Amino acid sequence: MCILTYHSSTVEPERRQWGSWNFVAFWIADSFNINTWMISSSMIIGGLSWWQSWICVWIGYFIAACFICLTGRIGATYHIGFPVVSRSSFGIWGSLWPVFNRAGMACIWYGVQAWIGGTCVYLMIRAIWSKFDTLPNSMPASSGTNTRDWVSFFIFWLCSLPAIWFPVHKIRHLFTVKAYVVPTAGIAFFIWAIVKAHGIGPIVHQSNSIHGSALAWAMVKGIMSSIANFATLIVNDPDFARFARKPRDALWSQLFTIPCGFAFTSFVGIIVSSSSTIIYKEPIWSPLDLLSRFLDEGGSGTRAGVFFIAFAFSLAQLGTNIAANSVSAGTDMTALLPRYLNIRRGGYVCAAVGLAMCPWNLLSSSNNFTLYLSSYSVFLSSIAGVLISDYYFVRRGYLQIKDLYSARRKAPYYYTMGVNWRAYTAYICGILINVVGFAGAIGRKVPLGAQYIYNLNFFCGFIIASGTYYLLSRFFPVPATSDHWHEVGDEITELSLAYDDREDRSFDEESLGKKYDDDVRVSSKAVE
Repeated sequence: MCILTYHSSTVEPERRQWGSWNFVAFWIADSFNINTWMISSSMIIGGLSWWQSWICVWIGYFIAACFICLTGRIGATYHIGFPVVSRSSFGIWGSLWPVFNRAGMACIWYGVQAWIGGTCVYLMIRAIWSKFDTLPNSMPASSGTNTRDWVSFFIFWLCSLPAIWFPVHKIRHLFTVKAYVVPTAGIAFFIWAIVKAHGIGPIVHQSNSIHGSALAWAMVKGIMSSIANFATLIVNDPDFARFARKPRDALWSQLFTIPCGFAFTSFVGIIVSSSSTIIYKEPIWSPLDLLSRFLDEGGSGTRAGVFFIAFAFSLAQLGTNIAANSVSAGTDMTALLPRYLNIRRGGYVCAAVGLAMCPWNLLSSSNNFTLYLSSYSVFLSSIAGVLISDYYFVRRGYLQIKDLYSARRKAPYYYTMGVNWRAYTAYICGILINVVGFAGAIGRKVPLGAQYIYNLNFFCGFIIASGTYYLLSRFFPVPATSDHWHEVGDEITELSLAYDDREDRSFDEESLGKKYDDDVRVSSKAVE
């Protein structure tokens, strides 16, 4: 008998403390970050008008919110995280690759986001000590950075470590504080820029510079870039939704807060950048660059204003790094090495990798690096397609949670040597539809048709992967399914992982779901 231990995965009732307003605060806090602030810039630079780019943001993030709710419901209903959810579709051992995939991306993004947070710290220190800008450099040119920037980065990295210590169900308080502080600073920055420019600037008056099919494809790409920005969170939303008191708490709060929060932040970024065109005769899309220009000019109250806004942005980066990267990596690493790691230790491993990877080198060595990270949604969309197809269309909401922790060969999620070949076939098919266009996105010359397909990369990967998995599961049925919609998460009250050695695990036709009826229920002592 083999039982997979994973102590922090299934959430017992005492730790289900996230209500609807906690999810609202979480996403409001997450929406106010530097990446979101600049989300419309590439669209406007690409030829769209401000209102066209803003429509793309609304549509893109609403679609992303729908996907978030789909994956989040699994976690909110059964109170399990992404690593355990993936076992039902990819298999007990087959799930390790998607989990490793997500953990690796989280570590890389942690370093990148921490480097951006270091720029916020640089502005804070410079606002107090102006000579910090001319700090002597003691680092060689081959290092890829300088003493000033590295010190700022390290301070942000160091100050982030205490936040990793707190359990996930308690870290919600950080997002509540961030939900008040960061939007306040964003609105203050918004008003400051308009007053300084004596108007909202010319960007809001300029029309689109492209027309016809070029305009249509530019809007499609804008929508897809918004979805791609959420690809990692779509996959691992169960890591947070599992702390919901009830599934409804993770539904409407996420469905409406995500598009509203991210659209508002993008609008503020558009107006501030438009105002900067009047002030400096050029649009400045990065809020940190604009704050730096404010410091260069000086003036009454400038230092205090810059310090407060930079502090708020650093808090925004901290919250985003914890939510999207640290917790995700910690949860995934716990599934990979449960004997040695828990979520807290995994979070610190993620932070260590983020420091050791020297993110300044990665960002400076290739102009396509951040594009490559965003384009990685091609691979994550296939994972999301398999997960959603498995839960909603193949199993119809029914999971045998106890068996998700069992590596017994007769267990329903063991499949073939612990791997579900149907899921991997669908996963590969979802990647193949986009792989040529992906090569074009990172600089290779590819056919025009492949580029058009890649413009719809997340949808193409998701639809192909989910459709392929559903068809394969119809022709080659998987065990432990239901003939009708049947979620049994609410019936799991007392949790235990242990099997009785005398328990018959033969899995007859009824347990396989072939003759499923209303008398089949999950035991109240199913799982921890």
